[in-house]
Amino acid sequence: MQNAAFDACGLDWQYEAFDVDDVLEAVAVLRAGGYIGANVTIPYKEEVVSACDEAEGDAVNTLVFRDGRVVGFNTDKEILAGIDATRACVIGGGGAAKALAPSLPADVRVFTRSGDWPPDATGCDLIVNATPVRDELLVRPAAGQTVVDLAYGPDETVLVAAARAAGCVVVDGREALVRQGAASFRLWTGIEPPVDAMRAAVRT
Repeated sequence: MQNAAFDACGLDWQYEAFDVDDVLEAVAVLRAGGYIGANVTIPYKEEVVSACDEAEGDAVNTLVFRDGRVVGFNTDKEILAGIDATRACVIGGGGAAKALAPSLPADVRVFTRSGDWPPDATGCDLIVNATPVRDELLVRPAAGQTVVDLAYGPDETVLVAAARAAGCVVVDGREALVRQGAASFRLWTGIEPPVDAMRAAVRT
């Protein structure tokens, strides 16, 4: 997706994926290697904050290497941009859920397997799945609710399929990826992201 965006803007940049065991060491290597920035995904969104000279909150997913410093940003909050909700059912309590916290309504019910369980979205107008669970219906959506599912892959999750069948407004994992990725692109490049090219890339 990011490479498609770079190509669309005529940038000779390359986005690469790395598996890491030690995220703090990885950040040090990237900073020393002349990289412009990086994305950080679960389970490192909270731990990586300690590698930042400045961070936006307790969980970040985007790093910018600038003037010898590491600045961490939370572009996950852009996933909920434009969603007007008064009460949210959030499934999951890890870094992904914490990154969305600034954009959630004041009334939030959080459900985790180690805490309150199973999830109950009664009376909620927003459901957020902030776990990687794709093939289990953790809560049953109803008409009138907005469903945001952060789990993404080539096929729809069980939750997204149920939400579409119920007539819900849906932000699936691929659209969520584009929304946060577009904000990361803007931070790295300083130019407006080619969102259509990014959407096309994640849908193919």
